[in-house]
Amino acid sequence: MTKEDTLYLQEAVELARQGVKNGVGGPFGCIIVKEGRVVGKGCNRVTSTNDPTAHAEVVAIRDACQQLGNYQLTDCDVYTSCEPCPMCLGALYWARPRRVIYASTRHEAADAGFDDAFIYREINLSIEDRKIPFDYLALTEAVDLFGLWKEKGNKKLY
Repeated sequence: MTKEDTLYLQEAVELARQGVKNGVGGPFGCIIVKEGRVVGKGCNRVTSTNDPTAHAEVVAIRDACQQLGNYQLTDCDVYTSCEPCPMCLGALYWARPRRVIYASTRHEAADAGFDDAFIYREINLSIEDRKIPFDYLALTEAVDLFGLWKEKGNKKLY
């Protein structure tokens, strides 16, 4: 880790602190950096926006992608105040940053009431054993969409 890593991580923590103080959401903040420049910022906004996906990392990813004009975070470093939850982990993998640096663990978050361990357990269960029912109803029209996508000539893969 470099001195710059520490400074960016402290900035993410401060963003989280300000979010809590201002009543915006939970104690999570995220900064995204590319080539020494902050290109995205976000703090948790779940309760203030009534959006369960408004986690700090997701807010920062959206901000950075807008700033960069790209749906990928190529050569970007993500600094987040806490180890990402399963949703944010998935979003980060889709965004493909160079690396993620975090300041506290999911276990420390769980101790404060932000326990995502049940989600990690649910992911590994068969669909039939999950707490939220997932019912499969096959529609030919839905499967046909994949054929439409395969035939599309000017598509962008992601």
